Amino acid sequence: MNRFAQALARHGLALRRAPLHTLQVNVGRQCNQTCRHCHVDAAPWRTEMMDEPTAGRIAEWIRAHRPAVVDITGGAPELSTHFRFLVETARACGCQVIDRNNLTIIEAGSFGWLPEFLAAHEVEIIASLPCYLEENVNAQRGDGVFDKSIRALRKLNAVGYGTRLPLNLVYNPLGPKLPPPQAELEADYKSELRERFGVEFTHLYTITNQPIARFAEELRSLGEWDAYLELLANAFNPATVDGVMCRRTLSVGWRGELYDCDFNQMLGLQLREQGRPLFLWDVTPAALTDRAILTGEHCLACTAGAGSSCGGALAAD
Repeated sequence: MNRFAQALARHGLALRRAPLHTLQVNVGRQCNQTCRHCHVDAAPWRTEMMDEPTAGRIAEWIRAHRPAVVDITGGAPELSTHFRFLVETARACGCQVIDRNNLTIIEAGSFGWLPEFLAAHEVEIIASLPCYLEENVNAQRGDGVFDKSIRALRKLNAVGYGTRLPLNLVYNPLGPKLPPPQAELEADYKSELRERFGVEFTHLYTITNQPIARFAEELRSLGEWDAYLELLANAFNPATVDGVMCRRTLSVGWRGELYDCDFNQMLGLQLREQGRPLFLWDVTPAALTDRAILTGEHCLACTAGAGSSCGGALAAD
């Protein structure tokens, strides 16, 4: 039994899937950035990208089952040749659509169309900005990223994001520690970005760094792996368990394969039925309800302190 499962057992808790709310689609690992904390291990040189038949089958499933939310992620999801097709398909079905945007993609030469396209389809943007200080952002995400991000935010503001349309920013710590209280940090972000750059946004989400992929390698290289896992385990909060994203979100990989969450996807913990790997077109939302969720020690990151999910903190700070 892994340490997360032990924590659940101590509190008499079980982790099972609730009715599906969000279909999260990872369209590939290619990105225009190489971030230190990236749990996807995304980079410009990655070649794993969704092909046209897979995108078509996912679109058919969306049309048939119409999940409340279609959450498109990557890598930089906009690099997929099927990004616009999936957005347009989901919106035509009445689904809310989320774009997991790294901001700097908007500053890439061939992506100037993005702000207007996203606004026209009323896509919610969840954008990475791990600090409001230039030196911290560049240390985590690369030189020049902060300035590009501010320019991108201003372009999004110009088409209504942060006022008429939802523009949510994501903070994650620089290093092996828990995020500060989300509400307090949001107030700081709003003040700093408004006063220094004239930038507006809707909400800030704090997300705990997952001990997988590139961040796990860094922890091990610094000899901090055991200490970080201990920090997460000691901060286990049973009040967060009901809200963890794996209960209501289904994660789909770039080949159409299924996982309980994006983090499990990166660890290869694919859903199976009688030993057979499952793909999106093999299941219906009803068939997934009450299914046991696959867990590991990395799940401690989602339940530490105020909790962490793709939508930020899960419990009151």
